[in-house]
Amino acid sequence: MNIAIPVRLYLIRLINTSLAIPTGTLEMVTGCYLVQMSDGKNILIDTGLPADYATPPGRPPAENVTNVIDQLAALGLHPDDIDILVCTHFDPDHAGYNDAFPNAEFVVQREYYELARNGHPRFAAARSHWDHPALRYRLVDGDTELLPGLMLIETSGHAPAHQSVLVRLPQTGPVLLAIDAVVMERLFTPERKAWPLDDNEEQLHASTRKLLELVEREHVALVVFGHDGQQWQTLKQSPAYYE
Repeated sequence: MNIAIPVRLYLIRLINTSLAIPTGTLEMVTGCYLVQMSDGKNILIDTGLPADYATPPGRPPAENVTNVIDQLAALGLHPDDIDILVCTHFDPDHAGYNDAFPNAEFVVQREYYELARNGHPRFAAARSHWDHPALRYRLVDGDTELLPGLMLIETSGHAPAHQSVLVRLPQTGPVLLAIDAVVMERLFTPERKAWPLDDNEEQLHASTRKLLELVEREHVALVVFGHDGQQWQTLKQSPAYYE
């Protein structure tokens, strides 16, 4: 019997943002990811900002805004075609369209889900999207092989029980989707500092070391950093894909 494995990875850019910082301009991107398996299953990772999101006062407006529904449509896919939706965490820029996928099985770390459901204020902004009554959640504990070639990596720090994803592709090799465990390539170092939205600097350091060790141990071919606009300019973006 043939075992289904990942055969395509799409990096789906949804939003660009330019932030002025003391050293210049910080180019940031918000995206999500689609993994297609050899048996035809579609695995979506995160869903981006909701349509009802309002930019906070003082922040620049987003540029080149699109959404996951339109991006999937460009690939010939409908929300009903998504079999599994991996939730890395419930911040609004990652869970804003969860309620558009009622037929998918949602996968999230148990610790994170229980904390969010119990009313943690950080996760309230997008709650109507990730806590919709039609959604079915599968809770996992720690590092988990979701499917052959698709590994969930528990990476607390940015948020409790945040998860990153390792995808093993037949030609490219292992690809690490760091998501918000490491949002910028320049932060991929054990000496990094927490950003204002990071939850726990000690856990952030531990998760960064964990991912650095994973990259070396698994001979990871590519690390995709969650919001690094400069890096994303160098990557294959949907409708192109890695295989």
